[in-house]
Amino acid sequence: MNSTRKQVAVVVGATSKWQADGRNTLLAHGKVLDDSALPVGVRWGVGGAIAQRFAKEGFLVVLTTRNAANASLLERAINEQGGTSMIVELDLVSHASIAKAFATIRDQVGDPDVLVYNAGYLEGRDLPPDKELLEHVPIDIFETAQHIASRGPFLVAKEVLPAMRQRGAGSFLISNNASSLRGRKRLTGQSLYYPRVMMRTLAQVLTEEYSEHGVHVANVVIDGLIDSPGTRALPRAQQQPDAVMNPVKIAEAFYYLHTQDKSCWTHELQLTPFATKPSV
Repeated sequence: MNSTRKQVAVVVGATSKWQADGRNTLLAHGKVLDDSALPVGVRWGVGGAIAQRFAKEGFLVVLTTRNAANASLLERAINEQGGTSMIVELDLVSHASIAKAFATIRDQVGDPDVLVYNAGYLEGRDLPPDKELLEHVPIDIFETAQHIASRGPFLVAKEVLPAMRQRGAGSFLISNNASSLRGRKRLTGQSLYYPRVMMRTLAQVLTEEYSEHGVHVANVVIDGLIDSPGTRALPRAQQQPDAVMNPVKIAEAFYYLHTQDKSCWTHELQLTPFATKPSV
């Protein structure tokens, strides 16, 4: 391997469904929002902020998304900041798509040094109040949640961990939420999030399996409402601005995890705004 090559960071789910024209934004607000006045660091949520942070540190950042057009403005922003990035289409519901995406990444830029799994989904948010109970949840909603929260990270791990193990170095970082800490009833307007418990469990298993091979695995519990065009316009964000999390600062936590010394790795990190109590 060429020792002078750029380090590669892959962000799975590089753009937010709460971006100006994202699916959550359209569901909540019924229209595309104007994000021109927002800082560039928050326009694409956590994934976009992480991508910009690693690009700033000299990484070649691979932005994965189901549709390349979703990440085109983020790619442009990174390039305008002097960074390097590329877009690779990846659909986490399809094993073939995952395999093809990582084959493309390996062929064009090499094996990733960092993998950030930041995939999200909105399935369940549009169910009405009288459909909160599990008996009313359509099986396709459950299956999508399982694909993104459990099967997806498993398949992505199989794509990147062998090379990290052979190299004796690398970071596999998972962006998770408070629903991964324990099972909770799904409330109206929320996604079907309890499968994220499996995402946390996978991180724990991979920690036990791969830490001794020099691979840093960590589950990051983002415990709060993340700033983005769509969330910033919500009434609760405007009423409690101190409870809104800055994705630029969240991204700093991910970069910190990657740069930790092997003698004191963090394997789970919970980030909570000062104005709220940590979820348990």
